[in-house]
Amino acid sequence: MSALAENKQPVNLAPGRRPHGPGGPHGPHGMGMPVEKPKNVKATLKRIISYIGRNKNLLVGMLTVTIAATVLNVAAPSVSGKAIDAVAALDMGTMGKWLALLGVIYLVSAVLTYFQTLFAAKLSQYTVRTMRNDLFSKISHLPIKYIDTHKHGDIMSRMTNDAENVSNSVSQSLSSLISGIITLIGCFAMMVYYSWLLTLVSLITLVLTLMVTRFLSKFMRKYYPLQQSTLGVLNGQIEEAVTGCRTVKAFTREKIICDGFNKTSDELCRVGTKAQILGGIMGPCMNTIGNVGFLIIAAVGGWLAIKGNFSIGFLPVPAISVGTIQAFITYSKQFTRPINEIANQYAQIQTALAGAERVFEILDSEPEDAGGNAPFEIEQVKGDLNFKDIDFSYVKGEQVLKDFNLWVKSGQKIAIVGATGSGKTTVVNLLTRFYDIDGGIITLDGTDIREISKDKLRGSIGIVLQDTVIFTDTIAQNIRYGRIDATDEEIRKAAMLARVDDFAEKLSDGYDTMLTEGGGNLSQGQRQLISIARAVLADPKILILDEATSSIDTRTEMHIQEAMINLMKGRTSLIIAHRLSTIRDADKIVVISGGKVVEAGDHDELLAQKGCYYELYQSQFAGIAT
Repeated sequence: MSALAENKQPVNLAPGRRPHGPGGPHGPHGMGMPVEKPKNVKATLKRIISYIGRNKNLLVGMLTVTIAATVLNVAAPSVSGKAIDAVAALDMGTMGKWLALLGVIYLVSAVLTYFQTLFAAKLSQYTVRTMRNDLFSKISHLPIKYIDTHKHGDIMSRMTNDAENVSNSVSQSLSSLISGIITLIGCFAMMVYYSWLLTLVSLITLVLTLMVTRFLSKFMRKYYPLQQSTLGVLNGQIEEAVTGCRTVKAFTREKIICDGFNKTSDELCRVGTKAQILGGIMGPCMNTIGNVGFLIIAAVGGWLAIKGNFSIGFLPVPAISVGTIQAFITYSKQFTRPINEIANQYAQIQTALAGAERVFEILDSEPEDAGGNAPFEIEQVKGDLNFKDIDFSYVKGEQVLKDFNLWVKSGQKIAIVGATGSGKTTVVNLLTRFYDIDGGIITLDGTDIREISKDKLRGSIGIVLQDTVIFTDTIAQNIRYGRIDATDEEIRKAAMLARVDDFAEKLSDGYDTMLTEGGGNLSQGQRQLISIARAVLADPKILILDEATSSIDTRTEMHIQEAMINLMKGRTSLIIAHRLSTIRDADKIVVISGGKVVEAGDHDELLAQKGCYYELYQSQFAGIAT
């Protein structure tokens, strides 16, 4: 667990080397990108259905009540028509029986519709829960490179907005689709039974409906996916503005970020308006076509009732009653209703498909490989490290390390220094296999780290990063992240060694004090002390300190030096530092420049050489000497 204590923090890439996402500098869904369209609707629908099918009992229950309710709804107009004919014949007894049956049909249909809604709601929530669980699990196992090259706000948008759109579509559209198919078949059969001629007339409205739907859907397929991707960009900007609010205010850049947000918001408004207008037009168009169809059927049906029996060629056209006309009009409306509902929901279905595709894009991404299967036990790690002829680049063609060589003996305390962007943190990224080398080999106790499972490799390494990650939990639980099975007593001992007790015990709830998101109710130095306490608790075989005390004042740093020295005893330690005063007692100081080791030795030896280290040292302490 020790190496995972800081894994959720995006890795700090060397300045100038951070790669852009697939969409360029604006991330994977930056503005100016080509219009996004569904890539494979059939495959997306198939995968959504597979998620729905995981809840078989709910699905069967919903199908059963939907079919039963739809059959009753199809039967109702026929019963109503017979009741009207009984009224026309002044047969009150028969009319009463038909009306009683009609009342029972409506009552049972209402109960079935309630259960249909209940099952649909549960099915949609369970479906989206399963999808979110899979998505969160996949994100947790994605390579650091993926997280570094995609906007965090966009990833979160896929987890929340896109998944929720799928849920809404399942709850509202699935039962409507099933009911619609049964209604179409049942109503068409009843319409043909009553009058084939009126059925042909009613099909005119169906043709018009399909033509209008096809015309409008062509434009909707363009704007709904674009609306979702633009929303992802907007979420990314919000996330950056909130997490970087101190920097924004410090540089008085509120207007700039507001202008950027407004530009994206305007684009979302423009795209969203077009999408909503197109979606809103669909319903009125369908209603207008339906009303025209109602007028035509009523006119033709009245003419047939007056004319009586006749033939068109060899096809007889029987006379129809007033009750039949009423039943046929109802069937006609029921026949077009599913098409209208699907047309009205088409916008939501398009949004759901676009969202589902964005979710599946992450689910289809290659997860981080588990590493090798070489025999390796954390308890037996000595800590001999060897970096041999290492070549590496974040962006192809822009090497960060080239022909890099470093040998660290077990138990040695090695300090790595160099100018900003020289590749110091990259060494850590490669050792922990957050990124893999392009060339060369890194060994741990003589074993290529690519042949060691990543869990075991990282389990033998403890990391304290400059950018400390604090989770929304208590102080004690944040420290326990270093070793989940640690006791409260062990946590307190680690906290004392890291000087966390200096401030924790002064708080009203002590170690049970709940920390806000990112540890916002602590100072940066206090957050870093908690991070150091994690590493103390983890008791790793290899310790990496990446600017571990950069946010701690000099006095506090002096207080915890003894604890740090005790922590590093007997274990291989790599210390990345800008503050050279913290590494004087290192066994060996390695200076990196241009992606290579240019100097190595202890503090006094390197000063005597008057090379790169000497210049770095003088730049920091010349003012003090003066």
